Amino acid sequence: MKNKKTGKPTFFIVALLIFALTYAAFFGISNYYADRRIVYTKGASDIRWGIDISGGVEAVFSPDKDVDSISAQDMAAAKEIIETRLVNNNITDSEVYTDNIKKQVIVRFPWQADESDFDAAAAVQELGETALLTFCEGTTQDKVLLKGADDIESASPGVDENGQYIVQLELTASGATKFAEATSRLVGQTISIWMDDTMIQSPTVNQAITNGSAYITGMADAEEARTLANRINAGSLPFALTVDNSKLQVISPSLGSDALRVMVIAGSIAFAVVCLLMILRYRLPGVIASISLLGQMAGTIACISGFFPNLSSFTLTVPGIAGIILSIGVGVDANIIAAERIKEEFANGKTIDGAISSGFQNSFTAILDGNVTIVIVSLVLMGAFGTPDSFMAKLLSPVMSLFSSSITGSIYSFGYTLLIGVILNFIMGVGASRLMLKSISRLKPLRRPWLYGGVSHAE
Repeated sequence: MKNKKTGKPTFFIVALLIFALTYAAFFGISNYYADRRIVYTKGASDIRWGIDISGGVEAVFSPDKDVDSISAQDMAAAKEIIETRLVNNNITDSEVYTDNIKKQVIVRFPWQADESDFDAAAAVQELGETALLTFCEGTTQDKVLLKGADDIESASPGVDENGQYIVQLELTASGATKFAEATSRLVGQTISIWMDDTMIQSPTVNQAITNGSAYITGMADAEEARTLANRINAGSLPFALTVDNSKLQVISPSLGSDALRVMVIAGSIAFAVVCLLMILRYRLPGVIASISLLGQMAGTIACISGFFPNLSSFTLTVPGIAGIILSIGVGVDANIIAAERIKEEFANGKTIDGAISSGFQNSFTAILDGNVTIVIVSLVLMGAFGTPDSFMAKLLSPVMSLFSSSITGSIYSFGYTLLIGVILNFIMGVGASRLMLKSISRLKPLRRPWLYGGVSHAE
């Protein structure tokens, strides 16, 4: 029986798309105009590597005023704003500490992907020195209502009469006048709160506020209220955070300067060996599996480098590389399960088309169960060790507070790459593999059962 559902050209189309993605993901697509490089899509060279691989910078941020007037709450707010800036710059491998005695914030973060001069002072400028908080009409920044410390005196977490967590705002005299006018005009509409270019809250105006105070409701718990209050205070601090250039330090990679090159070589050899073993053991399904694994790896690199327009770039650490390796192993396992099921169907007397269809169908449940379990684990890791404003981070914050910030970034990197790899395994290892194998099996020279793990016989 011939397979009528998947045409012969499907294999070549899918394989060509995978090879094209692989080239673009690893090398990127760019052009030069005079001496300026124009990047259309990012490649592996644009990946920002973690401190453990490429090293980085340690910077000390200090206030520009008398430290005796700065409270511990001010320092917590300063820490929040630095962490917000790191996340906004897609730097997930970082460490932020506060020195409440000297009133300083110490930050450790990796070099940019294209760093060649290793100028610590220039690298710090990526984070900026201050942050601007604004209240805007609607959900865009087109109409600014309140702006930074000029209009917002302070913010503090609290609980209203209904036991709901809130953030209470105290406005300056000018801020109170502006806010009274705005809230009178915008009852039932949204006022959004922005930290630089990032919207951190978009509450609805319930009534006009004319007493110089305001409440932000909708907080899920006390931790969310505290975090938001700190971020607001960070934007309205009466001092700016500046970098002490005399205390800038260059951090050497903990694995050595050649670590990245060694890992790339070792990874390439390991991948080639895995593909060779798959081909020797499973023949044509092994070839198809190797192509799909290449697509899975290329897709993972693309998700890390910022190749896709709607997916931000990501800082890749050694645990993140471990997540990629583990996800490739999961992809190999999925292809092995499918290939073994196909062999079993041949043993049951099925034809090539019947064995392929039944083999993939019978293997799907086992592949799905294993992958769903890993997806759940990955989401928990990303939530527990990720950015503090995510749902899982809030849920698991009591446990995660026992670990250091360096552990936090490393484990988050592992969870992210593992999650992306498993999702791509469904796309490549299950979807693309099936399409390619069913398509290529229609080519007459390849309609021999032994190529698929069966015993050769006349159909």
